[in-house]
Amino acid sequence: MFKNALISVSDKTGLIDFIKPLVTKGMRVVSTGGTAQHLRDAGITVVDVSEQTRFPEVMGGRVKTLHPNVHMALLARQGEAGDAKLLEENGIEAFDLVVVNLYPFEATVAKGCSDEEMIENIDIGGPSMLRAASKNHESVAVVCDPNDYQLILSKGELTHQDRRKLAAKVFAHCSSYDALVAQELGAGWGVELSLAGHSVIDLRYGENPEQRAAWYRTLANTDGLHTAQIIQGKPLSYNNILDLDAATNLVKQFAEPAAVAVKHNNPCGVALAKNVYTAVDVAIKADPMSVFGGIIASNDKVDSETALRMNEIFLECVIAPDFSAEALSIFEKKKNLRILKWPAMMKAKKEFEVRSVIGGFLVQDVQSFGSATKEWKFLGETPSAEILSDLIFAEKVCASLKSNAIALIKNGQTVGLGMGQVNRVDAVQQAIDRMKTYHPETQDAILASDAFFPFPDSIEKAAKSGIKWILQPGGSMKDQEVFAMAKKLGVNMIVTGVRHFKH
Repeated sequence: MFKNALISVSDKTGLIDFIKPLVTKGMRVVSTGGTAQHLRDAGITVVDVSEQTRFPEVMGGRVKTLHPNVHMALLARQGEAGDAKLLEENGIEAFDLVVVNLYPFEATVAKGCSDEEMIENIDIGGPSMLRAASKNHESVAVVCDPNDYQLILSKGELTHQDRRKLAAKVFAHCSSYDALVAQELGAGWGVELSLAGHSVIDLRYGENPEQRAAWYRTLANTDGLHTAQIIQGKPLSYNNILDLDAATNLVKQFAEPAAVAVKHNNPCGVALAKNVYTAVDVAIKADPMSVFGGIIASNDKVDSETALRMNEIFLECVIAPDFSAEALSIFEKKKNLRILKWPAMMKAKKEFEVRSVIGGFLVQDVQSFGSATKEWKFLGETPSAEILSDLIFAEKVCASLKSNAIALIKNGQTVGLGMGQVNRVDAVQQAIDRMKTYHPETQDAILASDAFFPFPDSIEKAAKSGIKWILQPGGSMKDQEVFAMAKKLGVNMIVTGVRHFKH
């Protein structure tokens, strides 16, 4: 099948089982350093690359395959008389199989390393060989992934499409590798930007059954959502992953025990408490209708009492840093319920946000919250410690809702949420309606808005519902009219200066 192979790998998984059958059929093997020794230890005859180049490895191995006698053998075209003559004149044979994977740059930076170690793990010869072989894939089969070994062995002859797919995989691999190196060297958002990732899983479909979907993780990421252990339940769906991300992004904002219920990528119940059970119970009660079929995230270990409370309703997923053995036993009664244990939840950070648009994509930083409220402007009374705590909580909840967004808060619980409305008055009304439906006894709720009020009408509507505290960023051309209306109606206005749009 193959006559002459060039092999140089860092990941030696399955290599011997792949190469031995080919060698028994007469394939010659040229290899480098540790790979050559690995093959020899398995009884495979190997030609050192220095014999191919007729030049010794130098600079501690930095230069060993960067030589015309290697690259002519990689780039020689079958049926091209001039190429064949050149090889013959130089006494070298064309390669028809290349098995190369790169220095473990990602693993090196993920575990933490010095700059010197990072630099030495930037592979130069490997990508050069892979790219050359991939360019010449009509004549050279190129393999960069041990998972493809079986494909090669199972086929008598590779088709044109097989070779093309293997070559395409190499270019994707090299592109990801280069993107990670650029990232680690400090490349920012310049004239060019490469986004690269590793496949986590192929998903059954996307938001809807006719849409293809897959989940990727960013390179060198060791604590993202993909590291969560799926303890039970059906495979995750595209929508599950979006909701899990929304819920955990919010629950991570709180140091005290917290629970976040999410439905269709919007929080529908959020609560803080002294213990995880109370936080979950109160979050469910925040909007008991909307939480049906949603997901719940806790930032604390889930115990048996909390598991029993969650099992009272239909949920798609539950995610937390940990679960007691008793809790997991209780959840087992609902076989389809997805249970995710994510120990790294509270330390994991989202690096950036990406949205595709026609012909391209948008990239932005992840919005953060200032730790100090000293820049807030209090137009009215000075809030008590309890009210200030609710104001801080309200801002974080509101920032997690799709715009236009309004959050009504009382004692560390959401009592009414309005989101995704095309005008702010409707968002206010939606939040008030939910409060009246599920928490009619609530007095003096705090209202938070993700953006400014363009007119005083929302303030009037809020005041009629007994709201005495409103938090908003300000910035409207009619701010003074809004502030005047609040003062007239006895509403205390807090202006943060920070908008929290979420489109």
